[in-house]
Amino acid sequence: MSNTVDSSGPTKRTYAIMAGVALVSLGAGYALSLIGGESEGGISGSDAAECEEVLYWYDPMVPGQRFDEPGKSPFMDMMLVPKCAGEAAEAGVRIDPGLVQNFGIRTAAAEFGVLEPEITVTGVLAYNSRDVAIVQPRAGGYVQRTYGLAKDDVVGRGTPIVDILVPDWGGAQREYIAVLDTGDKALADAMRQRMRLLGMTNAMIASVERTHRVQNTFTVTAPVGGAVTMLGVRPGMTVMEGQTLAEITGFSPIWLEASVPETQAANIRQGQPISATLAAYPDQRFAGRIVAILPSADAASRTITVRAELPNPRGRLKPGMFAQVSLSPDTRRALLVPSEAVIRTGRRNLVMLKQDEGAFLPAEVEIGREANGKTEILAGVAEGEQVVTSGQFLIDSEASLGGIDVRSIDGTMSMASDGSPKMRAYTATGRVTKIAGASITLNHAPVPALEWPSMVMPFALADAALVDGIEPGDKVEFTFSQHDTGPRIESIRKTDQ
Repeated sequence: MSNTVDSSGPTKRTYAIMAGVALVSLGAGYALSLIGGESEGGISGSDAAECEEVLYWYDPMVPGQRFDEPGKSPFMDMMLVPKCAGEAAEAGVRIDPGLVQNFGIRTAAAEFGVLEPEITVTGVLAYNSRDVAIVQPRAGGYVQRTYGLAKDDVVGRGTPIVDILVPDWGGAQREYIAVLDTGDKALADAMRQRMRLLGMTNAMIASVERTHRVQNTFTVTAPVGGAVTMLGVRPGMTVMEGQTLAEITGFSPIWLEASVPETQAANIRQGQPISATLAAYPDQRFAGRIVAILPSADAASRTITVRAELPNPRGRLKPGMFAQVSLSPDTRRALLVPSEAVIRTGRRNLVMLKQDEGAFLPAEVEIGREANGKTEILAGVAEGEQVVTSGQFLIDSEASLGGIDVRSIDGTMSMASDGSPKMRAYTATGRVTKIAGASITLNHAPVPALEWPSMVMPFALADAALVDGIEPGDKVEFTFSQHDTGPRIESIRKTDQ
C-alpha cells in the first residue's frame, strides 16, 4: 500500500491555491472599492482644495467642455479636474527638457538660401504649326505631271510638286508675241500686265519675250522645306485657281508640348528655359525655351500645356517622340525651413517654434515653393528662429489639448498691457442662463473659428461690472478670448430679444 499514489493530494492542493487566490482578490477588490469610494468624493475634492478659487471643472480629454460642479466625466471613466484661477497662462507648450530627447524632438534654424526648384513632366514632340506653307496654283488648269510624293515625305525648298497645263495662257502669250513684233511699247506693257493678272510670273513673261515661244505649262514647287502633311493632287486632275494642293509643315525648330500640373502654373512663364531627354537619345539633353502657355487646362488630368521650341537642324527629332521635360523656374533667395517642419492642417500651415529650454510655440506661416526638401517661408517666421523638424505633431497635439493660441502670421503675438500674450478675440451670440459673481453661463450659438457647436458653458468675466443690467434670459452679443484658464468675456451687450 505504500506504493499506492494518493490521487486526492493534488486536488486538495489545487483547491487550497484557488481559495488563496480568491481571498487575495476579495481583499484587493475591497481595497479598490475603498479607494474608488474616496475617488468619488475625495480626489476631486483634494485637488479642489489646492485651488484658492476654482473657475470651472473639465475633462482633460475634452478640454473644450466646462462644468460648474465637480463629478464624474460624462465622456470618460474618470473624475473631472478643477481649473484654478491662480494658474499662470503660458504662451506655448512646455515639455520637460529631459523628455525632449526621448520624444526625438529635433530643430533647425530658418535661414536664407537659394531655392532651386525643378519640375519634371512628360511631353511629346510635334510639328511646328507656325511654320506651315499652303501650296496653291496661280491659275486653274490640268495636272500634267506629279512627282511621286506622298504624305509625310520630307521635301526641301524648291522641290517640284506638280506640273499644271493652263490653256488660257497660250492665247495671251501669242498675243503678247504679236504685239512685241509691232514695236508698240505701250501696248506691250498692257499685255504684260494682263499676263500677270492671269497668274504668270515675271520670270515666265521674260522667258516668252526672250524666246518668242509659248509656255503654258508651269511647275508648282515647295515654298519652304518640311514634311508634306497634306497632299491633295493626283495625275489627271483638274485644279482651280487657289485650290490647296498640299501643306508643308516645318519641324526645325520642332515643338515640344508638355503637360504641367495646374498647381505649378505660377512657376512657369513664357521664355523660361527647359531641357528634355528622349528615349532615342538617352545620353543627350536638348535645350529649348517656352514659347507659349496654352490658355485652357485639361479637365480630366488637371494640367496645362506649355509649348517649347527645340532646335532640330539635322531633323533627328521626330514629331510624336516622347520626352521627359525639366522646367527650372527662376531661382531666388528666400527664407527656407525643412519641409518636414511644416504642419499642413488644410485650413492653414503651422510650424512649431522652439522658445527657451523645453518651451515651444505654434506659429502660422505662409509658404511658397518647395524643392529639394526645403520650403519657402513667405511670412510668419523670422531668420534664425528654430523650427521643430521631428516630433512637432506631438507638440501640436499638446497645444491643441491645452488650447494654446497660435502666433499670428503677421509676426509675433501682440502683448497686453501687463506684458502677457494678448489672445485672439472671438465674437458670438447667446442667451444668459446664469450669472454668478465673476462668471456667466451662456447658451451660445456656434463659433466657427473655434469649431464650437452650440452649447451651454460658463465664461469668466474680465470685469464683473460688464454684466450690470444683464439678467438671465437676456439675449446678448459678446466678445471673448481664449486663455489657459478658459474663455474670458471682454465685452458683452444686450441685443433685441
